[in-house]
Amino acid sequence: MQAASNIQPTVTDFKSVARALTIVENDLPGADTLLKGLQFTKATPIIGITGPPGAGKSTLVNSLIGQLVSNGSKVAVLAIDPTSPFNFGSLLGDRIRMSSHFNHPDVFIRSLATRGSLGGLSAKTIEMTDVLRAAGFDYVLIETVGVGQSEIEIAGLADITFVVLVPESGDEIQNIKSGLMEIADAFIINKADRDHADLFANNLKKIIHQKEGAETPVFKITATTGEGIEQISAFISTAKTTANTRKEFLLAEKAYRLIQQKRMAGVDKKKLQQDIAAALNDGGFNLYSFVETQY
Repeated sequence: MQAASNIQPTVTDFKSVARALTIVENDLPGADTLLKGLQFTKATPIIGITGPPGAGKSTLVNSLIGQLVSNGSKVAVLAIDPTSPFNFGSLLGDRIRMSSHFNHPDVFIRSLATRGSLGGLSAKTIEMTDVLRAAGFDYVLIETVGVGQSEIEIAGLADITFVVLVPESGDEIQNIKSGLMEIADAFIINKADRDHADLFANNLKKIIHQKEGAETPVFKITATTGEGIEQISAFISTAKTTANTRKEFLLAEKAYRLIQQKRMAGVDKKKLQQDIAAALNDGGFNLYSFVETQY
């Protein structure tokens, strides 16, 4: 196998990208050297797509890929799948969700389990995203699982963040966390062919203006048919020129995750579960005493 330090991921060789991602994801020998040697020769925008489960994020990504590659762009997708708390495996698969593009010569798709990160974004997400950036793709799309705090955390990784909602979210719109409002560069209302989509869009615009005092774009699309996807592509082309306005914030968030990972490196979640199981058998189990004495 080629030495990790000699692997330079490049968009012209997807095998080199896949090898580099595998080395980084699994902390194989040379991963640290590989990451430190990454060279970024172009300003590839990182596009985060988040929102509640069932909003149609995967369908949107699928349609957006088609729009971007039709313009001759090379696109990488990192699909973050939820991890089972019982077997620590990934629950979903990129091949199922984006099968129509999986063998396209200009599209690279990789899934990544959350690895126990409550927000769905682990330090591995940052490292693997940087591998894709260094490879020279024109766009890197990150699709989050849309649970917990992942909607907020994506802002620490993406240059452009889309929050995807559906008209059925109408009654819940008042309760959308303020942080979600703040991190969205644009809102996308998917399934806009359904009833009350216009009313929902208008209410969303009013709430955004009340909370932010600014006009965050709201796009209405139907991802299954591709209607409205061209607007999203045009917005990305415009927004990517201003992606560096949050550079310090983005780097600080990334550094925080990486430091967090390094300090937690000695904690094995499977072993933790086994240790707790053993401690429970002794009787008188106290979680706080266990954490203090064992870890």
